[in-house]
Amino acid sequence: MNDLRRYIIQVAILAVLLIYGFQLLWLQVISDDFQQQAQNTSTRTNILYPPRGLVYDRNGKLLVENNPVFDIEIIAREFKLEPNDTTHLCQLLRISLEEFREKLQKARYGLQRYKPYLFIKQMSVENYAKIQDELSDYEGIYPNVRTIRKYPYSSFSGGLGYVREIDQRMLAKDTADYYRRGDMLGISGIERSYEEELRGKRGVQQVMYDRLGIARGSFKDGEYDTLPEAGLSLQTTIDAELQKYGEYLMQNKIGSIVAIDPKTGEVLSMVSAPTFDPNLLTGEGTEVAKNYLMLSQDPTKPLYNRALQASYPPGSTFKIVQALIGLQDGVLDTAHTSFSCSKDLVNCHNHPSPLNIHGSIQHSCNPFYYKAFIRIIRQKRSENDKEDTRIGLDHWHDHALSFGFGRKLGIDLPYESRGLMPSTAYYDKIAERRGYGWKLGNIYSLSIGQGEMSAVPLQLANFASILANRGHYYIPHVVRSINDTTLVDIKYRTKQKTTVDKKYFPYVVDAMEDVIRAGTARRAKIEDIVVCGKTGTVQNPHGEDHSVFIGFAPKDNPKIAIAVVVENAGFGGTWAAPIASLMMEKYINDTISDKNKQYKEKRVVELNLIEQERIRLEKAAERKRERLQKKKEEKEALLMTQKKTSSTKNTDKSNMVLAEAKKEDEE
Repeated sequence: MNDLRRYIIQVAILAVLLIYGFQLLWLQVISDDFQQQAQNTSTRTNILYPPRGLVYDRNGKLLVENNPVFDIEIIAREFKLEPNDTTHLCQLLRISLEEFREKLQKARYGLQRYKPYLFIKQMSVENYAKIQDELSDYEGIYPNVRTIRKYPYSSFSGGLGYVREIDQRMLAKDTADYYRRGDMLGISGIERSYEEELRGKRGVQQVMYDRLGIARGSFKDGEYDTLPEAGLSLQTTIDAELQKYGEYLMQNKIGSIVAIDPKTGEVLSMVSAPTFDPNLLTGEGTEVAKNYLMLSQDPTKPLYNRALQASYPPGSTFKIVQALIGLQDGVLDTAHTSFSCSKDLVNCHNHPSPLNIHGSIQHSCNPFYYKAFIRIIRQKRSENDKEDTRIGLDHWHDHALSFGFGRKLGIDLPYESRGLMPSTAYYDKIAERRGYGWKLGNIYSLSIGQGEMSAVPLQLANFASILANRGHYYIPHVVRSINDTTLVDIKYRTKQKTTVDKKYFPYVVDAMEDVIRAGTARRAKIEDIVVCGKTGTVQNPHGEDHSVFIGFAPKDNPKIAIAVVVENAGFGGTWAAPIASLMMEKYINDTISDKNKQYKEKRVVELNLIEQERIRLEKAAERKRERLQKKKEEKEALLMTQKKTSSTKNTDKSNMVLAEAKKEDEE
């Protein structure tokens, strides 16, 4: 029996040894998993960051390039530092002792000690070169080459956008699990819209280290390494020289210029003023943070892309839409329709009267369009006047939408505003909130592009393209090709039509020519070029009216359509029109005549409207802060009163309880 037990025990021990031996053989010789684990103990995985794709203008000029920088990383497990060396290392890294200790503590926390911890971000090549030799004496410190953006033209900041390091909130939204801590991400503009194309693909390098932490080359001759893939390059539709010139004209002003090639929908220039140098938001982290704070606190909002986001009533530029809708509906006639300039109905400037449609556009007659609007809305579609107005307004609204107003056009840039083109549903909501209805008399101001309607400068430029093309447009876009391949999105090459027949457009275009020749925009004339345009003066309850102009040139075979908005500048023909004419002349002729340089350009550049607006905005911000502070104090006082009242009630209640208890004791 004992022999049997001994035999069983020996067999069991042998079986266990065989199992362990087989497992050891599997792990050491066969198992890839074990090899990978063993590899991790003797190698470190370096992330190789790809350079982002370059960005060019339509003529091949470089708008965005990359500059190399160094991230300094520390692996806490390997990091060794003598007490006397701490101060010197802080001096090399240009950080305080407190910041150093704080970062080192984070690097040593939990499993992080085994992984690279980003200690210094985006150190310039010049600064790294100064400390490279001394830094190599410290174990556990590793440089990692990155690239940052550089903007040679220092312009088109609103369209190009900027990148910044991804934060925890953005990482949480990364459902594809692509990004890692330390990655750069496009935040706005092209950098955001084309993030996937521009970012490239990360690479990895398995580097062997000996027991002293000294690199001994790639693991297995780079068998497990992958090279980074650079991001794709983009060619934009922007003309860098025209863009720079537009920003020059708009210096010390607030507003926007948008210029489009009407044949293609390609955006030639997109100016938002005031602008900023995009290089301010690239480079070493602390400087970028300071610059962003400065820009974000500027009351004139340079980070706000007015070309896409700012909404203004289109003013008298919208009269052309009214004329076309009236012609399409048959309520206006090119041969017979004429109205007198009834200034008792609405204010207007001096001009001949009565006027036909052509003259009403040339001289921008307000009463004409009040009367025309009534005909458009009230077409006896219902016996009930109120219902007739509702049907008419929605019919008018549908026409307006077809011209690109009141909706997003679909440009390949983020944060595009839709503007507002009111419908019956819009006015019904207002009526419900106010407690009383609306009627035709409440919406007359729509007839002259005022009231509740609003449009963004991009929509106004697109409308100019529609007029240049006599009835159609292509969706505006800012990227022409990716890696020299034609832009694939078919929507940018698809002709978009309005609800108005093309046969009515030549008539209004002739009138727009006379606006320049002998109407409200004489300052937009260009020698030897036939310009067509329309001025607008937009009512502004906060100060001077806004100056607006839309137009295109040449009249036949147009090359450029444009919209200009100058805030607080007054009449449209005074400032917006000459700015537009200079932009058109620059693009068509590639230069500005000496005469226009000496007078028109000089006059525009010397106009400074921003300082007085900055003062107004600062005062408005101060008043807002005071109101908020007052509300806060009132709220705190109310809470204190409520607290005291509650305390008094509690005291009274306690006294009543004590009195009742005393009475019970006495009884």
